Amino acid sequence: MAPVAIASSPPPTVNKTRDGQALEELSDAIDEVNVLKANMKKEKEALQEKGLYDESEFDKEKDKSGFRQYEDACDRVKNFYKEQHTKQTVAYNLKARHEFHTQTRAEMTIWEAMEKLNTLIDESDPDTSLSQIEHLLQSAEAIRRDGKPRWMQLTGLIHDLGKLLFFYNAQGQWDVVGDTFPVGCAFDERIIYGRESFKDNEDFGHPIYDSKFGIYSPGCGLDKVMLSWGHDEYLYHIAKEQSTLPDEALAMIRYHSFYPWHNAGAYHELMDEHDKEMLRAVKAFNPYDLYSKSDGIPSAEELKPYYMELINEYFPTKVIRW
Repeated sequence: MAPVAIASSPPPTVNKTRDGQALEELSDAIDEVNVLKANMKKEKEALQEKGLYDESEFDKEKDKSGFRQYEDACDRVKNFYKEQHTKQTVAYNLKARHEFHTQTRAEMTIWEAMEKLNTLIDESDPDTSLSQIEHLLQSAEAIRRDGKPRWMQLTGLIHDLGKLLFFYNAQGQWDVVGDTFPVGCAFDERIIYGRESFKDNEDFGHPIYDSKFGIYSPGCGLDKVMLSWGHDEYLYHIAKEQSTLPDEALAMIRYHSFYPWHNAGAYHELMDEHDKEMLRAVKAFNPYDLYSKSDGIPSAEELKPYYMELINEYFPTKVIRW
């Protein structure tokens, strides 16, 4: 029987002593590793459907070859994954979800959340060259230039907003960023750095939690699977409860860091028919997540009216519980 988390937490407060710039530097290093992985196994699918599934255009001329092999990635990334793979347990994930659904949460609009994340990062390093809003707009504008649907443009704008979690109830960096994976079933060898990186996790070798299907069943659907808690899962629950974004957008938010699944082919035995379509959506989104950071710097002031219209269209309550 899975452990049950019953303790609630006090209302969240912003922790300004945390090093937001260090989180972003780590997040960028993780993204670089994922670029390496994607380039080593870049799928050549012929996507026939027009619109959402057209091949991305914005990154075609970008040089994606000048990167180190991901196994040679910096020690910071390897040490991060050692900690994440040790601490992301069934017990922790139950506790994190319990706290998310029971605690008093901060309230602000989407744009205010972007400014909050922007301010926190800038307070950590006032000399940082690229603000959080500018980075979010890079992804959104790349999607917009390729003529993708309006809801996908908005998804690009908000997909990393879950990093606000770092400044509220996160335990560290390991439950905010990094590749995601299921807990409650066997740790697949295709997770970055493999099964052995989980050897200090209390669920490793567990007769149920580390069996092939664990607490799940074949074809149960990923909506019934508990993915490691972090900014993806956090924002997914917020958007699912408080927006009118379509299922494809929710999948892009929830699964964009689920590289073992959408890039390496792991855990497909847990998918249902709906997940197969969602996989196509996540693959369509992935290039804009990985390759937009080298684009030009957009003007938040000039673009705000356009994106406020999108925000108001898909977040009708305006003020969001974070």
